[in-house]
Amino acid sequence: MSRPQSMRLWGMIRKESLQIIRDPSSISIAFIMPVVLLFLFGYGVSLDAKLIPVGIVIEQPDAATQSLAGAFERSEFFRPQRFSAIEAAQTALDEHRVDGIVWLRNNFSSNLLGGSEAPIGVFINGVDSNQANITKGYIQGVWLAWLEHYAASRGQPLSLPIAMEQRVWFNAALSSRWFLVPGLIAIIMTMIGSMLTALVVAREWERGTMEALLVTPLQMNEMLLGKLIPYFVLGMGGMLLSVALAVWQFGVPLQGSLWMLLVTSALFMLVALAIGLLISIVAKNQFVAGQVAIIVTFLPAFILSGFIFDINSMPTAIQWLTHIVPARYFVAILHTLFLAGDIWSVILPNMAALAGMAIFFFALVWKKSRKNLE
Repeated sequence: MSRPQSMRLWGMIRKESLQIIRDPSSISIAFIMPVVLLFLFGYGVSLDAKLIPVGIVIEQPDAATQSLAGAFERSEFFRPQRFSAIEAAQTALDEHRVDGIVWLRNNFSSNLLGGSEAPIGVFINGVDSNQANITKGYIQGVWLAWLEHYAASRGQPLSLPIAMEQRVWFNAALSSRWFLVPGLIAIIMTMIGSMLTALVVAREWERGTMEALLVTPLQMNEMLLGKLIPYFVLGMGGMLLSVALAVWQFGVPLQGSLWMLLVTSALFMLVALAIGLLISIVAKNQFVAGQVAIIVTFLPAFILSGFIFDINSMPTAIQWLTHIVPARYFVAILHTLFLAGDIWSVILPNMAALAGMAIFFFALVWKKSRKNLE
């Protein structure tokens, strides 16, 4: 690059940087919004089910029933209430005071290890199917753990068809925070990259300054780079702030290498910037560009990236649709780097997809800018 070109590029970068500094909304989106979202999702949103209210019906109190009830009371997942009759517990379930019932009938102890099924009944509120499945699994876990302990204390073998030994990899505590916070970084970078750059060219048209830029010696590539570089730096700064909060504030481990996180984040930021710039060039109106950016980038990233909802649980047609959402690939990379490490069989294909998208969208940006701005 010759000296005049570098001076023109530096002048454009300086112009956009001053525009960012003078615009409090840009700084807020880049640095305040990530903090708000991370604290909101890190502390306020949880996919974990804890302190589930359940009713424990004990028709004939004895040592066994008291021991099992105590196992539920000691569990961090339940907040049990004791009842002496099933009718009272069912009323509490109807009134949503409990989400499930564990019914220990009067012959519970006599049939417990006698070869027949233990007289225990479980009723669960199925209005929220996801919560119902979680509650059922937790009840089964407490029951099997207690049954094993009870049989060992009496010196009797526990005859189960399958002896299950569980090992949870990558997130042994099963904390949804470790899942949500890394994925949220992709949402934050999508908003910084796409929503801010969606306004940069449209702003020039609305303010009538585009004509002034067109009559300068600026070449098209210098104009585009001058507009993108400041927002790239802004987005990477927001990413570093988000990673620092994730690791030091929320305790999410970063198992992978920091340099790989930086490389993949930079690649995703380029995709987001290209999409935002393309929207800005086509729309030429800040309000329209902002609305399109929300619909085209933020909502798909939030819903179809695997950030909250498992892609494999979606209908097949929607699963295919997720392949055009850039955040899908970056969320997979983030979860891998934070929780598993540098797993190249996961990272490299997703990086290749992001690189292909970056090339595609920048090609569209170049084509549309040449067609509309020259």
